[in-house]
Amino acid sequence: MTTSPETAIVKKSELLNRVKKKNEKSQDFQPLLDALEEKGAIERRTEKRTALVSLQESGVQLLATGLRNSEFEYTSNVGKKDANALLKWIRQMGGLASGSVGTVQAIDSYDEFKAEVLNLFEKLDKGYNYIGLVPIWHLRREMGERVDRLQFNDWMMEMQAEKLFYLQSGEARGATDEQKRDSIYSDIRGLLFYASQPS
Repeated sequence: MTTSPETAIVKKSELLNRVKKKNEKSQDFQPLLDALEEKGAIERRTEKRTALVSLQESGVQLLATGLRNSEFEYTSNVGKKDANALLKWIRQMGGLASGSVGTVQAIDSYDEFKAEVLNLFEKLDKGYNYIGLVPIWHLRREMGERVDRLQFNDWMMEMQAEKLFYLQSGEARGATDEQKRDSIYSDIRGLLFYASQPS
């Protein structure tokens, strides 16, 4: 099993300063950031009036796919910091030549899923200050390709039946269509957007 590096959270301003060329403005990158967020590759949020950007599991997979593509190339000079950051990332992912990048070990039992998602819930709740209301779409995206979409839904509902989770309806203001699709829809209760743990 390949373990992804810890999700990095950076200031949006620092990120854009690294990629901007002369005569380019931060606003020029807004459509790209919007597209990456819509795909679930990155997540943006604001803390203490500071815009933050974090790379998600699907973003790691997207990068790995791009690096394996023979047509994927730089069109300008690459700085030392960028090249070294890429080398570090490749080493963390286990190397490209072995084909290990992007491979994941499927979760094929409910007990394994239950243990994984409970640990993930705690990690995201603390890391993103969700205050006990963790978005279901965030749990799904972090699990990535390790579990089938329908199986994820079924097992989450089973965890609710066991009173390990309570799946709550409603949605966050400003939720994207992609985030809604990655939540769970119930014929009875409608869109289930958050998971919480019964007190």
